[in-house]
Amino acid sequence: MSRLKKAGALTAAGALAIGLIGGFEGLRLNSYPDVVHVWTVCYGETRGVKPGMKFTKSECDAKLAAALVEFETGMRKCLVAPDAIPDKPYAAFLSLSYNIGTTGFCKSSVARYANAGNMTAACNALLGYNKGGRPLRVIKGLDTRRKQERALCLEGIN
Repeated sequence: MSRLKKAGALTAAGALAIGLIGGFEGLRLNSYPDVVHVWTVCYGETRGVKPGMKFTKSECDAKLAAALVEFETGMRKCLVAPDAIPDKPYAAFLSLSYNIGTTGFCKSSVARYANAGNMTAACNALLGYNKGGRPLRVIKGLDTRRKQERALCLEGIN
């Protein structure tokens, strides 16, 4: 079950997730190597992306919508009570899942804390996922993203 759409319309959680993730990822219609040299296109899509690929905004919007449902499905499988999570933390967790992958999210301290019912710790744990590349280093854009996700998450539980 998805919390992003109901009766074909975006829910509050869906609108939050699309705005949050789309804003963080930005829209690029032509493929490019990201900050850690992974080929990327549209709203941060990396799967199957090669140099020289081009998409329209409509194609990118459709890719994001499909990816969000896919990542949400995977995220929900590793959360004990996903529907008990308020919209803002839910969107922040989905943003993390989209960025680090479902497997990464499911193994994360964010998921562990959320499953233990400690939402404050889950929100705070978002800050630990600000690194990338080889060797692993803090990426300024990820650091900013995690701080904003944390703020949104905490706002949703306070």
